[in-house]
Amino acid sequence: MLAPSRLSNRWTVKNVIGTSNGIRVRRSARAVLAAGAAALLAAGLTACGGGDSLEDQGGTSEEGGGGSKSLVIGAAGFTESKVLASLYVQALEDAGFETSVKTVANRELYEPALEKGQIDVVPEYAATLAEFLNAKVNGSDAPAEDPVASNDVKSTVAALEKLADERGLKVLDVGEAVDQNAFAVTEEFAKKNDLETLSDLGESGVEVRLAAGDECAERPFCRPGLEKTYGIEVSEVDPKGVGTTQAKQSVKNGTNDMVLTTTTDATLEDFGLVLLEDDEGLQNADNVLPVVNARDAGGEKIAAALDRVTDVLTTQDLVDLNRQVDAERRKPEDVARAYLEEKGLLDG
Repeated sequence: MLAPSRLSNRWTVKNVIGTSNGIRVRRSARAVLAAGAAALLAAGLTACGGGDSLEDQGGTSEEGGGGSKSLVIGAAGFTESKVLASLYVQALEDAGFETSVKTVANRELYEPALEKGQIDVVPEYAATLAEFLNAKVNGSDAPAEDPVASNDVKSTVAALEKLADERGLKVLDVGEAVDQNAFAVTEEFAKKNDLETLSDLGESGVEVRLAAGDECAERPFCRPGLEKTYGIEVSEVDPKGVGTTQAKQSVKNGTNDMVLTTTTDATLEDFGLVLLEDDEGLQNADNVLPVVNARDAGGEKIAAALDRVTDVLTTQDLVDLNRQVDAERRKPEDVARAYLEEKGLLDG
């Protein structure tokens, strides 16, 4: 993201609770100590985005459940989250709402602010948030011992909705766009071994050296999952990070054979890499969806404005939008506006 990433949040309790982004994290490594969370939250939120203090922003509603005078949209510290927040801001402004944006480093900080009404809306990822709340509600061991997320988006969202409701949050409609862990090889490697899917790789019997995060050897969605689900022989895990330039370059130059990245990585073509389809559903359903504070932003008008964005957004759209920001150096708000105009979603 390939700024601060979000990926690591998808792994296990350690990543869901104790780190900010070990891989997406999508994305790079970040750890936040619970003891310092309150202080960091206050400092991080008031320092980013300008505008009134958080105490002055939450809790006032003209319509009750969705009529806040000004909606605060939260964005995490990586490109895709900023793009999604910009899409939400402009869709809501087009629907008649005043908005402001608060950029907060990670979920450990912005999720409590969302519960308190200091932030009204955030773009989220179904499986990652579900396990984050699972750990928060049921204890840090819950995601490993009793996970609620799976590769089935419907059941994952249902579990998320239940957990979110307990925290005063409302989950809006889920869309097609998904940002989850993914594995890429060079086009040459794929052609040589006749590969389109991870199953193809397992059936080929080819051993692979994998560039990934240093926790890949233990995480169920990385090396253990590749071996158990697909029968892929991973001879070595090279800890170059998730989707980093260094990791992708190592595959391009032949030092490694495959890299752990994400489905919305916008730079794969630059390295001559292609994704292998996760045809057996090893990865959880990290589909994009808005989550709001139910009291202050739970109204139908807000949901309708955000649903229009969710309904059209695809995974490839996210790849293209990320590329425009990261590679072409365009501003997220400009990229978002052009996209919404192209899709006919700005009426004002």
